[in-house]
Amino acid sequence: MANWVRLAHGGGGAFGTLNADGSVALHRGDMFDSPTPTGETVPAAAVVLRAPVRPGKFIGLWNNFHELAAKQGNTIPTEPLTFLKSPGSIVGPEAPILPPPGYTGRVIYEGELGIVIGRRTTHADEAEAARNIFGYTCVNDVTATDILTADPAFPQWARAKSPDSFGPVGPCIVSELPADARVRVLLNGRERQNYPISDMILPPARIVALLSREMTLEPGDLIACGTSVGALPMRPGMVVEVAIDGIGTLRNIFAPTEQPA
Repeated sequence: MANWVRLAHGGGGAFGTLNADGSVALHRGDMFDSPTPTGETVPAAAVVLRAPVRPGKFIGLWNNFHELAAKQGNTIPTEPLTFLKSPGSIVGPEAPILPPPGYTGRVIYEGELGIVIGRRTTHADEAEAARNIFGYTCVNDVTATDILTADPAFPQWARAKSPDSFGPVGPCIVSELPADARVRVLLNGRERQNYPISDMILPPARIVALLSREMTLEPGDLIACGTSVGALPMRPGMVVEVAIDGIGTLRNIFAPTEQPA
């Protein structure tokens, strides 16, 4: 099972696989189309990891976990209830999460499993959809809730979820997950979310198959599978960590007091 990462290297960008010894084996070509090892390795501790994927489409799901649906009194969907996040919202591990200038309302974290598409997928059945999933990653679907509900006549999903830095993704992409994998979110080390992926209403292959009926999915496209109970507001300076078994931990800081130049 390969753990794919993207990193800053040699004044530009590179990608490769994480080795058991903590090094990254660099590759050339296309991550999604027969990438070739270069033979060069670099220590993972000495590089800056970037978001492992830069999608053309960044799709999010709402109301896709039984526990949260029951808590909120929502009906169980048979089709994905989707919204779009701007691909420009994506940042990698350790990058700051910054609210839009002048926005002082609530900003919440949502720890989620992300699906990364590996092959062009259109009108697929579930078997083909499963084959076309390249792997899985951690996503923090950050949301400015006061923007979402500002106009009672029109919930502003895209605007609330698409500010720059509101899409942390990483630290890597893995091809398989443990059957009992869980999503956990910690704020300053305190656990706030802990839910099983198996509680998903629409599982990954079904999500991909159903979405492909309406839009062609391309290699690198990213789908956030929705969150469960425990999503709460963040306060400036808080460290938020999204951890998924088999993938690792995506760590970011919300609105740090000392921001990078």
